[in-house]
Amino acid sequence: MTSFPELDSSPGLPLWRVLLALAVVFMMLATTGWTSVRQHRERPQLRAAELAAWEDGTVGGRELPETDSSSPRRIARFFASLTAGQRLGLAERYPLVVGNLAGVPLRLRYLANRRGLAKARAHERERMTDTRLTPEGRREAGRRMHRFESMLAGGRQILAFDPTGSGRAAEVFGDLGRADRVSVIVPGADTNLLNFERTDRVFSAPVGMARALHRAERRAGPQTRTAVIAWADYTAPAGIDIDTMSGRLARDGAERLNELARSLPGGSQLSLFCHSYGSVVCGVAARELPARVTDIVVSGSPGMRADAASQLGTEARIWAARDADDWIQDVPHLELGGLGHGVDPVSPAFGARVVSAEGATGHTGYFTPGTDSLDNFAEIGVGTYGAVRCAAAREGCSEGIYGAGTE
Repeated sequence: MTSFPELDSSPGLPLWRVLLALAVVFMMLATTGWTSVRQHRERPQLRAAELAAWEDGTVGGRELPETDSSSPRRIARFFASLTAGQRLGLAERYPLVVGNLAGVPLRLRYLANRRGLAKARAHERERMTDTRLTPEGRREAGRRMHRFESMLAGGRQILAFDPTGSGRAAEVFGDLGRADRVSVIVPGADTNLLNFERTDRVFSAPVGMARALHRAERRAGPQTRTAVIAWADYTAPAGIDIDTMSGRLARDGAERLNELARSLPGGSQLSLFCHSYGSVVCGVAARELPARVTDIVVSGSPGMRADAASQLGTEARIWAARDADDWIQDVPHLELGGLGHGVDPVSPAFGARVVSAEGATGHTGYFTPGTDSLDNFAEIGVGTYGAVRCAAAREGCSEGIYGAGTE
């Protein structure tokens, strides 16, 4: 999951420094192999067709609630008023709607998304032999079909699934309905359905990150009921374009992240673990997050679109981690004309609680088992703050010396 360095600069910066920053950014991108821009070929708009049908649909003689303006609470009341058969019928007819609708009971969402995955898999299997597609288009259909097959296996708890475009998804590890503490992984740029999980570089993908964190949390707090969500349910930047360096997609993602935080069942406390461009999403979302979000943890961050943790407008504790060889440290943290994402979160000036990432390697190694970063994330996730290890030369990171929040 690659995320790209964002420009950031301040007004009055000499032009030569701005141009140098631009040159560094593009040299970094070229040498790390991220210069190719993906082109998304036209695919069947399965969810759009279901949404159109939902608008005209009824159940028991009643109109179905609007999907874009109904609150999760209203959706929950509507589904609670239906019989079990009516709920199942809606999941069968409109799986890509029901499975992505905040307020729908968890088990019904999991069921609906299994139906949606099976439907999308069938479409991709047909596209694999469609002679109207290019050879590359047919190969991509095959890759998507195999990804959907994997997501259908083993009783997985898919909380969200939308195959539109490059796709979005979210998966739950643990019992979300009964959890005392919930951790949400917010990944970075170039995240899509094809790399939602990986067989190589397992812990660089949202599923691998979430699975590793859930296991680590169970070790850190065996008496604490925990759940972890691999949340790739926003449209992330892809390739090199203006979206990578701006906040447009981060704003859209922040709205979706806030909806998730407000719609999860129960009274669990939430921690957000935001990697790379995901930290931009979390920074933009911070001001509107509900009080149940107690911790925001960023790793490999290009910035949070703020000059200091205190400007994020949240009572949540702000934590930051960066390993010694993450290339993002060499990217100028500047902001200019809406491009770039602000001050480096691990800098003393920002005021985050900087934790150790010893053992992590590169930009995507923070969730690898055996690293300080993963162990620290787990301690934060279960609320055992006193066990968090600070970064070198930083003392008292768990006591709030560098943090915006309080214990």
